[in-house]
Amino acid sequence: MKKSILNFVTVFALSGVLLTSCSSNDDDKKPTSSFTADPANFQGKITDGEVILDATKTYKLTGAIKVENGATLTIPAGTTIEGTSGTASYIAVAQGGKINVNGTAAKPVIMTATTKAAGKWGGLVICGKAPINRVSGGASTATSEVAELTYGGTVANDNSGSIKYLRIEYAGAAFNTEKEFNGLSFFGVGSGTTVENVQAYYGADDGFEFFGGTVNTRNLISIGNEDDQFDWTEGWSGTNENWYGKLDFGKGNRGIEADNFEFGYGFTPISNPTITNLTLVGPGSTAAVANFAENQAIKLRRGTKAKITNVVVSAWATGVDVENDETIAFVGTDLKVANILFVADVPTKTKGKKTDGTSTSVAGVITESATATGAGNGIAQPTWAAGWSVGF
Repeated sequence: MKKSILNFVTVFALSGVLLTSCSSNDDDKKPTSSFTADPANFQGKITDGEVILDATKTYKLTGAIKVENGATLTIPAGTTIEGTSGTASYIAVAQGGKINVNGTAAKPVIMTATTKAAGKWGGLVICGKAPINRVSGGASTATSEVAELTYGGTVANDNSGSIKYLRIEYAGAAFNTEKEFNGLSFFGVGSGTTVENVQAYYGADDGFEFFGGTVNTRNLISIGNEDDQFDWTEGWSGTNENWYGKLDFGKGNRGIEADNFEFGYGFTPISNPTITNLTLVGPGSTAAVANFAENQAIKLRRGTKAKITNVVVSAWATGVDVENDETIAFVGTDLKVANILFVADVPTKTKGKKTDGTSTSVAGVITESATATGAGNGIAQPTWAAGWSVGF
């Protein structure tokens, strides 16, 4: 009898522990934000706590989602978000807000459009507190050209979250001929932000654009975007590994368009990224000018610096084009494209033009290598891109 009583007491005590544990776990899973994500009408401002989406549902982005200061949007692996409303549909992260995209190679997060064509929704916009150079010296702030959010500041290691295994499709909706979204826009984003394994596919403007900041990236793919595949300006200085860009769909511009700052070629901090392992595939050197007006793999201008290493380019009218006196002054020192392999159909390897419009040699900007591998596999799909990316 005593043994039975003892067993009963023991079981009762363990049941209490389990009930307490379950109750604690349930509390942990309760929403921490006042925002409710409606998959059928996904829009609004996330002003507090963390919103975690449900990967089993498709979220119809019917308007703008803005993640404000102190709030977090977390997107699990395998989640799909569909933009439905042109320029009204976009996701923007304000200064102090965070986005966590937790995709995997087997289950990437996909941000796409209901209509599968370029420019059918906005894109992803992230605004941080890292330095920009719209006023020389790096302490300035500005308002993003889309989403109208403040960006810039003095926090070089600012953290806007973590983005892994994300595919952005059919973005780039245009407000007018001068203003349109990119696939992914980095406005003053800091080095505390993680960006790895991200693709911008068939957008109506640039694939990726960096407006100042210090964010670093790894494994970026930009295919078929109708302007530049990669673009930087306003003093961006990130460290990057494995970029792959390719023009497609009968329309496009440059592989890379690189500036320091349009209205201040010498403004500081000077754009100075490092890119290791780069592949750029063009439309062919004789592609129609009407569709490919600026047929250049890499355009370096307006005072930018850059160190680019292990490069493969193919099918461009011009390989590396350097423009403006301030940029030309860095050739061979702070401006280098080292170990570059011209695979085929690049009749002009380098071209230089001074600010006054006269031509000059910039041959020293490159060193050639017959063994360069670019993003990892020459002009073919890199092994790191398998399973989660499209368009090769």
